[in-house]
Amino acid sequence: MTKYLVVFITSLTFLSFTTGCQPTEPEHASSPNLETFELKPAQTDANNTEPNQLIIDQLDQYQVEPNHAAIITYEPNNTDPNLHETIQTEPNQLKPTKPEPNELEPPKTEPNEAEPIKPEPNQVQLTKAEPNEADPTKAEPNRVKPQPKVTFHDKCADILKTFVDDKGMVDYKTLSRKRLKLKKLLSEFAKLKTADYNSWTKEDKIAFWINTYNLQMLKIIIDNYPIQASRIMLLFWPPNDIRHIKGMWEKKFIVRQEEFTLAEIERRFLKRQFDEPRVIFAICYASLSSPTLRKEPYFGHKLSQQLDDQAKKFLSSPRAFKIDRKNNIVYLSAILDQTWFGREFIRKYATNKKFKDHPPVIRAVLNCVKDYVSKQDLQFLELKNYSVAYLKYDWKLNDGSQP
Repeated sequence: MTKYLVVFITSLTFLSFTTGCQPTEPEHASSPNLETFELKPAQTDANNTEPNQLIIDQLDQYQVEPNHAAIITYEPNNTDPNLHETIQTEPNQLKPTKPEPNELEPPKTEPNEAEPIKPEPNQVQLTKAEPNEADPTKAEPNRVKPQPKVTFHDKCADILKTFVDDKGMVDYKTLSRKRLKLKKLLSEFAKLKTADYNSWTKEDKIAFWINTYNLQMLKIIIDNYPIQASRIMLLFWPPNDIRHIKGMWEKKFIVRQEEFTLAEIERRFLKRQFDEPRVIFAICYASLSSPTLRKEPYFGHKLSQQLDDQAKKFLSSPRAFKIDRKNNIVYLSAILDQTWFGREFIRKYATNKKFKDHPPVIRAVLNCVKDYVSKQDLQFLELKNYSVAYLKYDWKLNDGSQP
């Protein structure tokens, strides 16, 4: 505002000086050499804060020739009051400029609106998984997948069904004429791969060695049938006693591509490895006091039931178990003696609660036997005082051949 007042006073002074120097003439007289200028209040540019400079510039554009007087008329009443007000700006502060009409405005996007991204060719587009979506396949807890049934044992079925009768007696005469059939079957045992055997369950392995033992025993018998006895041995044993076959327990054969004997199978597998003493009720010594053969092979999936059934059959025979109540004596099979298989019962059937009058081996054997005898015999075993003796073993061949 102060600057405009200075301009205004300066203009009046200049006008007074000019007016005082003119001759007295009519106010609106015109002269050919006189140019009249109308001086209007200076308009300030928004970008120029120096009004005096603007006035000087306006006067400079009119070049007054010498001897020409310039009359400048100022109209004070035509001033725009708004021109006297200036916008005060801070030093070095730029006033914001408005965009020109032709200036392109940046494109506006809607908030939270995303443009979908198109996948490039050969680009795999990811799919979003729904939250909390469960896998349709659910595994049952604690459910063990059953192993496939081992079919190897079925190979023995035809031989046993054909040549063994319901009492466990064997038709050795007919079987000896069909020895090639038995030989072919045992070649399957010889070629069995160890990897296949190792994939079986414990029960299938036990069944395998019982079947192996019984079939190898049949082959040893038919290879020496009919039994040839020396005159000297006939003084001690009957002619059909299997003890006339020399070295039968040490005869070699191949199983699983490995050399074995009957004695080694007993020692390695039937006594030590599997801790299942009931196998003694399943292996057959081809003799009358031995557990009998079944008309079927042993299978892993029903091994326990087969061994229980064999134990009942064996202990129901007077060659395996009987009680002399008059003399209070319990007679057991010789194979249950501690010098044979008796000790094998200790690990599984040892007890200190019953049969306390007997040594540990007999206590373990009786603890097993009691599960397979009649209720009357069980009551005697558990409550009576008695001694234990072993029956004489009968080695005569279990030959069921027709004469």
